[in-house]
Formats: sequence, structure tokens, C-alpha cells
Amino acid sequence: MSANRLSRVARGAVLPLLAIFTALVVGGVIIWVAGPKLQGAWLGTRFVWDGYSGLLAGAFGSRSAIIGTLVRATPYVFAGLAVALAFRCGLFNIGAEGQLLIGALCAAGVGFGIKGLPAVIHLPLTLLGGIAGGFVWGAVPGLLKARTGAHEVITTIMLNYVAAQIGGYLLNGPWKDRNPLNVTAQTPKIAEAARLPAIVPGLHWGVVLALVVAVAVWYFLWKTTWGFEIWTVGANSAAAAYAGIGVSRNVVLAMGLSGLLAGLAGAVQVAGVNYRSTLGFNVGYGFDSIAIALLGKNTVVGVLLASILFAALRNGATLMQFRTQISADIISVIQALILIFIAAEQIIRWIYHVRAAPGLGEQAALSKGWGKS
Repeated sequence: MSANRLSRVARGAVLPLLAIFTALVVGGVIIWVAGPKLQGAWLGTRFVWDGYSGLLAGAFGSRSAIIGTLVRATPYVFAGLAVALAFRCGLFNIGAEGQLLIGALCAAGVGFGIKGLPAVIHLPLTLLGGIAGGFVWGAVPGLLKARTGAHEVITTIMLNYVAAQIGGYLLNGPWKDRNPLNVTAQTPKIAEAARLPAIVPGLHWGVVLALVVAVAVWYFLWKTTWGFEIWTVGANSAAAAYAGIGVSRNVVLAMGLSGLLAGLAGAVQVAGVNYRSTLGFNVGYGFDSIAIALLGKNTVVGVLLASILFAALRNGATLMQFRTQISADIISVIQALILIFIAAEQIIRWIYHVRAAPGLGEQAALSKGWGKS
């Protein structure tokens, strides 16, 4: 990597790192204010320290904590890449939540509905079921955008509700587990042959699959003609059309692939963690993925790092709450603060007196999904 390239990467990482730091500081102030009032300021500060040290220990303090963080990061990687890929085409996919749910439902349907297949066939079919469901659910708003001009933000939001209603119907109706002891809206467990095997206890092969898919997405976007066309449409659709690139085709393709990645996130959760589709198991993954893509500047490496951060926050929240009785909901507040500071980067520039570099145009392009990862 050249010195200029390293310099650009470093400049691009400054604002996200400062946004994370600032969110943690503001979160610490909130913890301090909400903490013990009668023990003095020093003990209040110690309370904040205990909270954050518990958060760090819960995320990375032991082998099991690290495994838990990696497993929790896996759907974030898929869903974050889904949103980032759509951004690259100038599209704002708010529907990763619904696409993930449909992917999970389709994967579960294949997993428990087919019997007697060997794992070498059943597991790929289960994952392909999630991929196909997510692709279709993502391609529909892309097709509506291309044919009618319907804004993808509106259509993907509405399809989230449709997906939730479909899930509620199936999990409370024809696909509900008929075990007399079951009172939860969930499918039967998928077959053993449809499950992702473990690398070590607690860590399934979906983690490796996420890394492989991340490399594949990078290669697709920057080493293939289709990826170049998607990037060009996102940068300037009028110029792309003038150059003979099919704008409508690429809009549908980008949204379909975005849905495919989100659907794969749901399929991996079913095949590697839950072994069934349960109503509400995926709540938040799709919406968190928007923040992950923004924090990662829509780059593959950025999405990977942001996914680990968000997974660490979620995985460490339990130990933090156990040690200090701080509500784990503070993690949602910190995530929201990170997103606010990333979206309003001028606040960070003003606080830390960070000047806009000469290459700011390039960084702005990155934030919109136009730059190179």
C-alpha cells in the first residue's frame, strides 16, 4: 500500500474514531448522572469506570466472550455489507430488517421442511433458501424504483411491515412448532444436516463465511464490470446512462444483491445459532446495519470493524449491567450517539478543531458510497 493510500485511509478513519470516542464520553456522562448520587464525585467516576471495564470484559475479556462477540458480529457483517452495497449504487436500503426476516423464514422452511438429505446438500439448500428470499425481497423495491420511480426508502420501509406480518402469520399458523410444550411463535427446529457445524464449541462456520463474503463483495465492486457499473450509477446516474450503462438494470441488481446479503444474515442465524426462526429474534439487526454502513464509510473493511464494535457493545452489555446495575439500554444510547456524530461530522470537526483536508471531496464521496474501499 502506497504512502498516499495510507494517508487517505488514516484521514478517513479520524472522524469515525473521534465520533466513537465522543459517544463513549457522552455515554459516560449519562452513566455518571444516572449513577449513585450520595457517594461523592470520585465514586461516581469509579462507577463509570466499572461500567466501561465491565463492558470491555464482557466483549473481549475471555475466550467465551470473544467467541460471543464474533458470533454476534456475523449477521452485522452481512447486513452492513447489504446496506453499503446499496449505498454504492446511490440507494438507501432501509429494508434490511425485512429482508433478513424473509431470509430467515425461507432458510427455516427449507431446514425443517425437507427430510433425509445429507448435510452436503441440505446445508447449502438451507442457505440458498435464505439467499433467494432476501434477493426477491430486495429486488422488488429495486424494480419499483426502476419502473415507476417509487423511492426505495418508502417501499423498503413498507416491505419491512409486510415481512413482519408474513412472519407473524407463518410462525403463529402453518409453520408453528406443534410441540405441546411450545407456546412461542416459532418454527420447528431445522434438521441436523441443515445446521452450520462448529469450528470450536460456540463458534460456527458462519463467521468464516462472513469473511469470505466480505472479500467477495470487495472483489465484485472493484474488480468486475458489474461492480464498476453499480459504482458509476451511484456516482452519477445521468452520466452512466449517457455512457450506455443500464441504470434501471443496475438499480434492480444492486437492491437484489443487497437483499441477498441481508437474507444470508438471517439464514446464517437460523443455521448457526437459533436452529429455527422465531418471531422477533432478528429485531434490530437490520436497522443497526444502517449505522454500521455509515460508520464504516461504506467500505468493506470499515463494515467489518464497525460490526465488531457494535457486536462488542451488545455482547458486553450484560456483564456491564451485572457489575454495576446500569441498564443495558445505555448501549442503544451509545450506538445512537455514534450515528449522530457520524452523520453530523461538522460537530466533531468543531469540537476537535479538525480541518477539512484537501481530499474532502473524496471523503464525501466515500460517505455517499461513491469512493473506493
